[in-house]
Amino acid sequence: MKSSIENKSFLARSEKIAFDDEHREKIKFNISRYNKSVEKGQQLYSQMEIARDRAGFLKYKIINELDSFLIEFEDNFTANGGKVIWAQNSDEALKEILKIAEEYNIQSAVKSKSMTTEEIDLNDSLSKNNIEITETDLGEFIVQQANQKPYHIVTPAMHMSKEDVAKLYNEKFNTPDDMSPEELTLYTRKLLREKFTSADLGITGANFLISDTGSIAITENEGNGMLSMSFPKTHIAIAGIEKLIPKLEDLDLFWPLLSVSGTGQPMTVYNSIISGPKRNGETDGPDQMYIVLIDNGRSSLLKQERQRQALSCIRCGACLNSCPVYKNVGGHTYKTTYSGPIGSVITPYLSGEKKYKHLSFASSLCGKCTTVCPVKIPLHELLLVNRNDSVKKGFYTFFEKQTINISSQALKSRRMLDLLSGKTKNKILNKAVSKTWGPRRVMPEIAPKSFNQLWKERNNND
Repeated sequence: MKSSIENKSFLARSEKIAFDDEHREKIKFNISRYNKSVEKGQQLYSQMEIARDRAGFLKYKIINELDSFLIEFEDNFTANGGKVIWAQNSDEALKEILKIAEEYNIQSAVKSKSMTTEEIDLNDSLSKNNIEITETDLGEFIVQQANQKPYHIVTPAMHMSKEDVAKLYNEKFNTPDDMSPEELTLYTRKLLREKFTSADLGITGANFLISDTGSIAITENEGNGMLSMSFPKTHIAIAGIEKLIPKLEDLDLFWPLLSVSGTGQPMTVYNSIISGPKRNGETDGPDQMYIVLIDNGRSSLLKQERQRQALSCIRCGACLNSCPVYKNVGGHTYKTTYSGPIGSVITPYLSGEKKYKHLSFASSLCGKCTTVCPVKIPLHELLLVNRNDSVKKGFYTFFEKQTINISSQALKSRRMLDLLSGKTKNKILNKAVSKTWGPRRVMPEIAPKSFNQLWKERNNND
């Protein structure tokens, strides 16, 4: 029942947003800019396919040997002075983070962009415990002020125009409602600088966990991640257990691939490698650094022989930008942390197969997502595997089952197909599936006579 409700809710949201002309224009404009940049950025590679093959191989190797690489990372990170916290789920992660906050009397925190923290609803948890939490990525800051969730993995405020942001700032900060993007950015920069210098806690994600050095790698364009790690006395990095890469040298492959696939840049503006808290004799950096390694359903995905490859994802957002479904229904329609093709593959395992199985059916299966993936995850194939698994596990409604059974019997029987006239068949078809077919699509009409009937008539006449 829950699956059916979620599916109906998804379809209702899709219907509403897909025919919102204003939303369509914004997304079309914003994604087109990224697509042009990415196309230009890919021209920097003389052998893009070799880079994708290599990156896909390394990430898949990590996934299949995850236990040993995690142990290596923990040993090296601990040797660097950091502390590792293992969390099986969101509740455990939040409990441990709040313990740290209590230990160091944390009153305020600054956070750089991190989808993993969105996954565990960290902001809500800190706020409920009277800890001021401020998003410092410009896009994340905007959606936080709008009391929304990120719309996109890479560009959280993609659904908003500059006019929308100016209006939001006017309502929140009483600024002029005609501020330019440059003015809005400068205003945000000034506001956030005060937050950075006064925060007790800095929170970041990690684009990559480097196994052989016990380090985290963070890539960004604004410097907010670097500031979130530098000023506060305590730094907590939060990452999924799949974010590992084998060696420090592998960054020369992954960093450019991530930036080119995500934004079209040869490299992002700021790239940081953090190997623990500040050491004796160092003046900059946090006094203590923790990393929370989160499972939160990833082991469930790891058990799947085919779908585990989706854990290779480096969160570039390329599959979202290329997906015709995402571009029409938008990121918020999914009601999940990870949207688009990659979200449709992994969310059933991270958040519940029965509840989110409908996402695997929200795809045209055009294969564009697979074509653009920098680590060669066969996303459209994995969506089909998800669909197959959901049927095997019985995640379907009584109506769906009966429709398939009746239609299968009819389609396999020539006698049944020829029994009724085309006019009667059209009436039955309209009554049975018109709602499923949708009010905006024209139901195809069945011809008055079947091919079998026409063939017999022709041969008899001859």
